[in-house]
Amino acid sequence: MQAGGCEDERALAEELGSITVARDAARRTLTEGAYLGNQEDVLLVVTELVTNALLHGGGPLTLRLSVHPSRVRVEVGDAGEELPEPREPGPADGWGLHVVGRLCTDWGVSPQPGGKVVWCELSPQPATVPAAGPGAVT
Repeated sequence: MQAGGCEDERALAEELGSITVARDAARRTLTEGAYLGNQEDVLLVVTELVTNALLHGGGPLTLRLSVHPSRVRVEVGDAGEELPEPREPGPADGWGLHVVGRLCTDWGVSPQPGGKVVWCELSPQPATVPAAGPGAVT
């Protein structure tokens, strides 16, 4: 790993308290990894992905963070096989994946045996290309 980098992986319980656990873990990892970007953006994305996994995924959750000064990769895995699709943003369905698409340089879904991983990447610079969005299965 390059200098200044840090990684964290942890299992999350299937309960709303896991959102706080995930945010706390992300905050520590961002600091340890010396991320130069807006940490609040990363925390918001972590919140959205974990919340979506709790509401729409299934089974045990896993949070993986890879932090370097110039980039962050967030991965949230769950046992649900249904791939996420952005919904009409608003109070009824939330803003989840729309927020992720706006804040991240890229995002997508990787089907895995027994579930999926929703991932995204952020960098200190604003996204210059549209995020992968729906259908970006990798």
